[in-house]
Amino acid sequence: MRYDALAIAPHPDDAETQMGGTLAKLADRGLRLLIVDLTTGEPAEFAEPGVRADQAEQAARILGVDRINLGLQDRLLADTTEVRLEVARVIRQYRPRWVFGIGEACVHPDHAAATGLTRAAVFLARLGQWERVPGGERLASQAPWAVERLFFPHCKMEPPWTDFAFAVDVSAVYERKRRALAAYQSIFRPEGDRLLALYEAEDHYFGRLLGVAYAEIFRSASPLLVEDPTVFMPGLHG
Repeated sequence: MRYDALAIAPHPDDAETQMGGTLAKLADRGLRLLIVDLTTGEPAEFAEPGVRADQAEQAARILGVDRINLGLQDRLLADTTEVRLEVARVIRQYRPRWVFGIGEACVHPDHAAATGLTRAAVFLARLGQWERVPGGERLASQAPWAVERLFFPHCKMEPPWTDFAFAVDVSAVYERKRRALAAYQSIFRPEGDRLLALYEAEDHYFGRLLGVAYAEIFRSASPLLVEDPTVFMPGLHG
């Protein structure tokens, strides 16, 4: 089975937090999307083991996407050769056009590890001759796959970016993003959660900056190229 895009996230809830609106919009266009959670997100602050996984599935249904979990340990995620190869294997298995990682991070060590290992996995997935590389057996039986684009949504635990490559207007689907995040009562409080308020404030800030209600911002691994410059929406100040 192929997917149009993979969103590779350190924990269940990260993809929804950073780009849940974008995922909902892409799903509404009929694109096949897969969230790849690297860790189980356990232990969760407000629930017993296994509850967060059920909530992650509920959130995925709300957004209209599929989801898998690689089962690595929350809090101890590391950018190792083994994890790079496993993520490269997943990329080659599902052959997406686009991969979304997570933006540069230093607050949460799992987020910091995920940025580099995603970049590395995208590169390794495009290489052949793995049968000649010691330790490369898991990729040897798969065909190489080069993604078209590697994007990074801003990690909302980090200070806001002053520059970014593009933004997605998610105003029309923002209520779905709220509902997807509200599914995670294992980590967010049902009422008045401070983190959810901060996350929404960022989306609102960048939306106002761009003349819409809510927007999610992204950086790109390489410069953006368009065939037709009329694809751009009007800017607030030109």
